[in-house]
Amino acid sequence: ELLYAQVVKTVRRRRLVQLTHRAVFGTQTAIEQVLASYGWQINTAFIERVNLSIRQHAAAVGRRVSTLCKGEAGLRDQLALYHVYYNFVLPHASLRQPLMVAEPIRSGGSAKLWLPCTPAMAAGLTDRVWSLREVLMFRVPPWPQPQMV
Repeated sequence: ELLYAQVVKTVRRRRLVQLTHRAVFGTQTAIEQVLASYGWQINTAFIERVNLSIRQHAAAVGRRVSTLCKGEAGLRDQLALYHVYYNFVLPHASLRQPLMVAEPIRSGGSAKLWLPCTPAMAAGLTDRVWSLREVLMFRVPPWPQPQMV
């Protein structure tokens, strides 16, 4: 029952010259039929957005950067910090919740109409937006160690 499609891009001299769709699981028509019921089509918009976010926040993944990590461990550390920042610290506009009553702002500007929300809040892992300081100071419990018999 799994339907899975792949978009294959052929690039020459940094220009897209050909775009083809390939059905990995299921048939091309079955995939297009299911997506059409939602008004969607096979594309790379979501994964391209994720790739851009990672490139902007993890220097080792960005293109043409001078700050490369010195091995796999450095890359893993940068991606782990980005992952926690993205899910616990960075509020997402698409997840924000409307307030029942607008809250006045101290500076006298327009009233606060939305409650910021992070993916961790939406998943029920936390009840607030964390600060980066809280993330860096959080004490991670040790992983369960195998029991010696």
